[in-house]
Amino acid sequence: MPAISIHSISKSFGEVKALQNISLNIEEGELFGLIGPDGAGKSTLFRILTTLLIPDAGEAFVTGSHSVYDFKEIRKKVGYMPGKFSLYQDLSIEENLTFFATIFGTTIEENYDLIKDIYVQIEPFKKRYAGKLSGGMKQKLALCCALIHKPEVLFLDEPTTGVDAVSRKEFWEMLKKLKSKGITIMVSTPYMDEATLCDRIALIQRGKILTVDSPENLVTNFKKPLYALKSDDFYSLLKYLKTLPSTKSVLPFGEFLHLIRKDETDEKKIEKEILSQSFSGVEVKRISPSVEDIFLDLEEVKV
Repeated sequence: MPAISIHSISKSFGEVKALQNISLNIEEGELFGLIGPDGAGKSTLFRILTTLLIPDAGEAFVTGSHSVYDFKEIRKKVGYMPGKFSLYQDLSIEENLTFFATIFGTTIEENYDLIKDIYVQIEPFKKRYAGKLSGGMKQKLALCCALIHKPEVLFLDEPTTGVDAVSRKEFWEMLKKLKSKGITIMVSTPYMDEATLCDRIALIQRGKILTVDSPENLVTNFKKPLYALKSDDFYSLLKYLKTLPSTKSVLPFGEFLHLIRKDETDEKKIEKEILSQSFSGVEVKRISPSVEDIFLDLEEVKV
């Protein structure tokens, strides 16, 4: 049985369809990423899986337990780190961790081996109030509190949002170590570059799953001709490419435009065509897609 099994889950808030017929299986010991922008439905799905919300339709199982009927069992087996820092800000690092350990009938010492690599980074400040911590330190404390009872499944809802680049990198290194200990991890993020750090990912937008696969397979199976282009007049080039019958889509990516054509062609031919329109500083190259390229293409097709 998968560690997490989701069957045709739907959830609405008034007229807003937060989740639409979501189905997923996540295997034991997998590091699984739910990738999508704000408002895609990630947090709603996490709240259902952690028994904080009841779906309108469908059902979900976590470690074999039903998310509605067996909610008490699930709460004993999972760790949950919500997107918003939710620990007690007027308690110290040490007091927060002790409190959560006590709730689950354990101690810091009993499961210290699980949090040691994380906790040693904040232990020198263990008397500091949680509300006075930096974003990176809050992140580490929240992860320690989610792990202190040795959960079988760890849910991390946008854990790196608002955190600096160094802390983001450290956090993902910590997740790899936790995965090696057999913990199933489901993490959500709006950062497309973090998708490549997962075993498998689901791309989600407007409450719908666009696709589920490994990042490597998504890139390998993307067969559409993709080119990166730029010129001295970036905006005019964007407008021009949109008028061409051969253009499937064109979007800004940093200093380049990413162009998906309806047909294969040589980069030199594209460059020559653009130069004929009096553009200067033209550069064209065929590129492999990023997860963000794939997401935007799927969004256009399926949503």
